[in-house]
Amino acid sequence: MNDFLIRPARAGDEPGACHVCMKTGDYGQDGEPFYRDDPDALGRIFVGPYLAFEPDFSFILEDKDGICGYALGALDSRAFYDRYEREWRPRLCAQFPMPSGDPARWTRAQTVHSWYHRPDYFTPEPYAEYPSHLHIDLLPRAQGRGLGRGMLEEVMDRLRQRGSPGAHLGVSMVNTPALGFYQHLGFRELTRVGEGRDGCIYMGKSFRQNLLRR
Repeated sequence: MNDFLIRPARAGDEPGACHVCMKTGDYGQDGEPFYRDDPDALGRIFVGPYLAFEPDFSFILEDKDGICGYALGALDSRAFYDRYEREWRPRLCAQFPMPSGDPARWTRAQTVHSWYHRPDYFTPEPYAEYPSHLHIDLLPRAQGRGLGRGMLEEVMDRLRQRGSPGAHLGVSMVNTPALGFYQHLGFRELTRVGEGRDGCIYMGKSFRQNLLRR
């Protein structure tokens, strides 16, 4: 039986966390078959900048076999995206040119490379109520044990302590298990963007009730 440890992120965690991002990169399922040409494509967006810019809100899950999950947060989403735009994205664009040709023929990694050049900085309204945002992924061996909830609560507690009134996150419309998980944690739907496999449901959770109870 695995013994799991939730701990703050530290230097050297990025490769393991990026591996988790890739292994959950097919709408929550194993993305390795789709990212063989660039296994770190997703992690450069969804892991690296959080570890670099928001270390106070970055938690790692590990067991005897290594890193098997993470929960990441940003206190002020718009400030985070502004820093990403200035300090992170230029390097990605220089290293990975915009793919050419018919987008329907791009690999998954090439599609992600196009996101480096055409980033999505969408934040749902009311922004003042949900300015922070969250991102979590767990490998299958760590799922169904309450660890995801524990990690998100760690991040949300930190955000709360820093004065955040609430947080939002985005979920693929086809990732039904994740939708149920977030609803169980008290997140409610804020808005939908797109549809089908390309669609995203944005959900929010207010921290104000928790603040009043303290």
